[in-house]
Amino acid sequence: MPSEKSRYRGYEIQLRQEWSNWCANVHPTRSDLPLLTQSPLLTLSLSPEEALSAAKRNIDTALGGGGAERNVA
Repeated sequence: MPSEKSRYRGYEIQLRQEWSNWCANVHPTRSDLPLLTQSPLLTLSLSPEEALSAAKRNIDTALGGGGAERNVA
């Protein structure tokens, strides 16, 4: 299971359990990154791994590219 906080492409991803599912809040860690206004419920998934993957896809979409998975500190 991923930790409750992860970083990806300059964003912090916070996983949390909602009801019996998982979702993710995404926050930029730098001022030059856009705020993501999508609801965390768009990442609603059965597992924390799926929620983390959905959050990463949302970040990739917002930044305009597929971006290979990588951690950015």
